[in-house]
Amino acid sequence: MGTSRAVLWIFYCETWILLWPKTKNNKGMALIKSVKGKAPSFGEEGWLADNATIVGDVIFGSHCTVWFNAVVRGDVNSIRIGHHSNIQDGAVVHCTYQRFATQIGNYVSVAHNAIVHGCTIEDHVLIGMGAIVMDGAVIGSGAIVAAGAIVTQGTKVPPGTIYAGNPAKYLKDVSPELNAAIDRTANNYITYSGWFKEEGAEQGQAEH
Repeated sequence: MGTSRAVLWIFYCETWILLWPKTKNNKGMALIKSVKGKAPSFGEEGWLADNATIVGDVIFGSHCTVWFNAVVRGDVNSIRIGHHSNIQDGAVVHCTYQRFATQIGNYVSVAHNAIVHGCTIEDHVLIGMGAIVMDGAVIGSGAIVAAGAIVTQGTKVPPGTIYAGNPAKYLKDVSPELNAAIDRTANNYITYSGWFKEEGAEQGQAEH
């Protein structure tokens, strides 16, 4: 069995690290690691970048994507991510020990270098680039957290609003155009992932 098909196990720091090869599940060579007996679970038609990291009690719905250098770390509590959601490059999704799990809904985009920590993000939400959403915050359906905003602990962002600044405050309501852009962004990332899936399939054929 060639290395392109083999599953490589590495024993490190008393835990098993599993590096997946290219498979029909499109996990690439992402680092997928179990913690305390709980391993990540993936829905259908998803995609993980080669250097994405997904750890512990994490469950994804279908058509989710996790991008380059992103980390989804469900080691100290649970993380649940609905369908058609994306965790973009350099973003971090984490939770809080014995206090706050993280819940992310459907058609959610967590943009580049954003941090989502121990909070609830409802459906059809855009978390802007470099934004931070802290423990116990709730981002209502159809809302936008602007790039660079810091949503402080326990903040409730009403549905269909835009919050911006540090600390994040109400800016304005989401317009129909921006509302459409939220789902368009989520769908675009499914399209983008398809390009990488095609590239992986071509590489696999070249190896045979």
